[in-house]
This record gives sequence, C-alpha cells and structure tokens, in this order.
Amino acid sequence: MRLQLVLGLLFCLTSVAHAAPEPQKAYISVIIDDLGQNLPRDRRVLALPGPVTAAIMPDTPHATEIAREAHRAGKIVILHMPMDPATGPFAWHPHLPIDELEKRLNAALNVVPYTAGINNHMGSRMTAQPAAMAWLMADLQRRQKIFVDSRTSAQTVAAAEAQKIGLASVSRDVFLDDERTEEAILTQLQTAISLARRQGSAVMIGHPYPQTLAVLERELPKLKAQGIDWIDIKMMVSVRGNRAMAAHGKNGRYANSNVN
Repeated sequence: MRLQLVLGLLFCLTSVAHAAPEPQKAYISVIIDDLGQNLPRDRRVLALPGPVTAAIMPDTPHATEIAREAHRAGKIVILHMPMDPATGPFAWHPHLPIDELEKRLNAALNVVPYTAGINNHMGSRMTAQPAAMAWLMADLQRRQKIFVDSRTSAQTVAAAEAQKIGLASVSRDVFLDDERTEEAILTQLQTAISLARRQGSAVMIGHPYPQTLAVLERELPKLKAQGIDWIDIKMMVSVRGNRAMAAHGKNGRYANSNVN
C-alpha cells in the first residue's frame, strides 16, 4: 500500500512537471484614424463588432457629430491632432510658441468632445521636438488623458517624453493600410496577430478605407477563436504599463529617451 502511494505521488508530480505551460495572453487594440470626413463611412467604423478606438480629426465637417455618435456607441474617442507637416487651423508646427500650441489644442478638444486622449495625425517633424512634446505630455497628464504615439517617424520623442513623467501612453506597432488592397491589409493584420503572440500585445492603426473596413469586418470576429483578445486602447495602456516594445526601444525604455 505504501509503495502504491509513493508511486501515485511520483506519477502526479511527473504529470505536473510535464503539463503544457499556460499560453501567453495575446492582446490587440485597433485605432481607426481620420474620422470626421464622411458620416456613412465613419458609422461603418463604429459598427465594427468590438472596442475600436475612433480617432477624429478636428478640421473635418462631421468631427463633433461623429464624436457624439462614437460616445453613444460606447467607443473610445481620441483626438487625431494635426501636427507638422499637417496643415490647417489646428496644426502644430515647430516654430509656434507654447501658448499658440495650447490655444490650438484647446480649440481642437472643443470640436471633438468626449476624448480620452490624443494621437498625432502626421507629425513627423513635430513629434521630434522635445520641448513641445514635454509640454504636451504634462498638459495631457493635467487633463487626465492618454497619449498614443502614431510613430510616423523614427525620430519621435513623444512616447519617451510621456514615459518620463509616467503619462499613460502606448505606441503604434502596425499600420494596416499603407497599401490599400485587401490582400496587403490582411497580411498586415496577420503580422499584428503574430506580433501580439510574440510580445503579448499589438496596437494597430488603420483608416476608414473600404478595403480596410472589409478586412476588419471579416477578420476581427475570428480573433477570439485564434486566442487573441481584442481590447480597448485604455486597457492596452494598462496591459503595457507604459513599457516600450522591442521595436520602440530597449529594456522597456523608448529610444530617444534619457530616462534613467
């Protein structure tokens, strides 16, 4: 009897030792930029079956209306803030003083209500400006809003400045539709899924192009069966804990950062 007990215990320990490890959680967030220009198209974005983030441009004819509709639909709204080389009355440019940047940001936020935060529209030159980005991150922290670095340039310091002060922030991993064909967009979506499995999460940015929406409408409902959790951008901030991914920096610190 004692021998049987010992053998049974050894069997249990061996079974535990050889049990399959728990699969790593894999999370994806989806942001659709450039909303506010076309209501039927934008409403198709809001109809996507999950927590899509609506990034709304302030200098568009339907910015306020689609922000209200997105909010009513339970979607997270962010301001898609124009930054140099973008143009227009709200756009930020490196030569502008901080008080003018603040004035334009305030005006943009007034046009786009219910914002949880902002991401940059274009901005390859603007997001490389340390002083302006440091001011922006401090201002967003004061307003209790998040920042999403669209990473339109490898020289961006935006996420690094956010990280310095502990502002809730994430960075884009994959652009879905630089090439506007369904085949290319599907390939980018699969790249994001593979990345999420490898590093635990992936943030995708796309646009309300018919090809993009067709792929997302078809493929996003399949994520759960593939072991992927589609989460909103605020939850992604929590999942990542403000750490940079491997493509953004090293050891969780963003490149172009002098954080100790």
